[in-house]
Amino acid sequence: MAGPDANRRILILRHAKSDWAAGYGSDFDRPLNARGRRAAALMGAWLAEETPVPGLVLCSAARRAAETWAIVARQWPEAPDPVLDETLYLAETGDLLQRLRSLDDGVATVCLVGHHPGFDGLAILLAADRAARGVAEMRAKFPTAAVADLAFEGPWPALGPGKATLLRFVRPKDLV
Repeated sequence: MAGPDANRRILILRHAKSDWAAGYGSDFDRPLNARGRRAAALMGAWLAEETPVPGLVLCSAARRAAETWAIVARQWPEAPDPVLDETLYLAETGDLLQRLRSLDDGVATVCLVGHHPGFDGLAILLAADRAARGVAEMRAKFPTAAVADLAFEGPWPALGPGKATLLRFVRPKDLV
């Protein structure tokens, strides 16, 4: 289990609210709606103020996830370009954990941007204190544009269930 001074940070960001209007060829191509763009900007401002700049951003290649990161990234002076990855679109929790375990040792903070249920399942799986309020809130609902901020101590290959500390679970409604 890691404390607040852990050497690794994991930011798990669910994409912001997307536009369900007709006319977008597929689920993969759905853009953000106006509410989603506002929520992404709000969360980006919070992330820039409260968390370290990620050294690596792993982002689903789905349009709504990529747009979410683009808006969030504007809040940091030197945010990295995302690694857009089609395999992160609707990825399962176990696959996401394997991806984190394979990170280069030089990565101290990673941000994952993607979809329900795999990404929020990963946050719940990693959290050491299953009875913590934030974990209960994530289980109840991990809404669009919400972020789980976790700390982990050790090398990436040692990451596993219950090995991280949930520092905060923040939803857009918590910031207004």
